[in-house]
Amino acid sequence: MTTSRICLVDPSTPEASIIADAARCLLDGGLVAFPTETFYGLGANAMDQNAVRRVFEAKGRQKSNPLLVLVDSVKMAESLTLEISETARGLIDRYWPGALTLVFRAAPDLPSELTAGTGTIGIRMSGHRVALELVRAVGSPVTAPSANPRGDPSPTTARAVLEKLNGSIDLILDGGPTPGGLPSTVLDVTVAPPRLIRQGAVTVS
Repeated sequence: MTTSRICLVDPSTPEASIIADAARCLLDGGLVAFPTETFYGLGANAMDQNAVRRVFEAKGRQKSNPLLVLVDSVKMAESLTLEISETARGLIDRYWPGALTLVFRAAPDLPSELTAGTGTIGIRMSGHRVALELVRAVGSPVTAPSANPRGDPSPTTARAVLEKLNGSIDLILDGGPTPGGLPSTVLDVTVAPPRLIRQGAVTVS
């Protein structure tokens, strides 16, 4: 078994060379764990079907459970969806970047593993600099379920990720401990009014 690499990264001012290395790993089909404003996430290039499958394998995740993705802009989000309504744009303006995942009707060309046959896609823009810069460097949406096997606690340190996923993923960006607490709030904006799927770190009012 190949040992997963760990690379220290400044959480507030991520080093460009480190982010570029992680982006190359993702573009080559690798898996990278990275800090977010809640927990450590498990990243794959969301447009690479084989890489997305590796996320399911690493986590032991059920194929019927879709993956949320991170974007770096509204423009990138638009490329993944059929429509972003005015209501959704208002939520984006108010809560992004941040721990709010919005569920949209998915564009038809997305890997089926992302949507798990639901026809929808969960999207958010992370407020953590490492996560945001990583997506920006990849130039493509990046998956971000918690970096842990199914049923285990969501990790708040790189060490916790290594203990559970060593050898199953390629790289861990160690940006220090994350706050933990609640995961992102999930809101379905395919219906009006939007429907709360999961209460989390953001209280939508």
